Amino acid sequence: MPELQIRPTLPTDIPRLMGFDHSVTSESVWQLELRRDTAQSTATFREVRLPRSISVFYPRNPFALADDWQKHSMMYSALLDQDIAGYLCLLERGMDSVICITDLVVNTTHRRQGLAGALLNAAQDWAAARSHRRILLEMQSKNLPAIRLAQKFGYEFCGYNDQCYLTQDVALFFAKALK
Repeated sequence: MPELQIRPTLPTDIPRLMGFDHSVTSESVWQLELRRDTAQSTATFREVRLPRSISVFYPRNPFALADDWQKHSMMYSALLDQDIAGYLCLLERGMDSVICITDLVVNTTHRRQGLAGALLNAAQDWAAARSHRRILLEMQSKNLPAIRLAQKFGYEFCGYNDQCYLTQDVALFFAKALK
């Protein structure tokens, strides 16, 4: 069985992380239905099965990732037998006691082996040790694997941002209270 290690990301990890395939395949999406009238607006999400699998491209500019990563509060790398296999980025937002997970990526050859869950656990431990009360996970509405992961780890849907990304995709937010 391969040895899994989660550790803070090193500068020497960055070139390898930049080369990851950041896309994901999805068979379903969370479809936004927005209804507006003069008195109120209602947003509803429903899971819609697609006629065929789609490739969901990463919503951030891959050439700007390394610059963005430098602005984050913490970044973890997952290693399987010394091979960098995934990463997670955390951003502290001022004094509101909320930590945001802005990036959670596992390279395609290492998916479905528990790395994303191990990275989430490391993020939660880091946030709790810094006395934060909530952790927020952001993802595209087309990224069903990430939605399922959030639900599996006890994160609850708490909001969205329509046309959030350059791709005009909807960003979904799932949050979890920390003890």
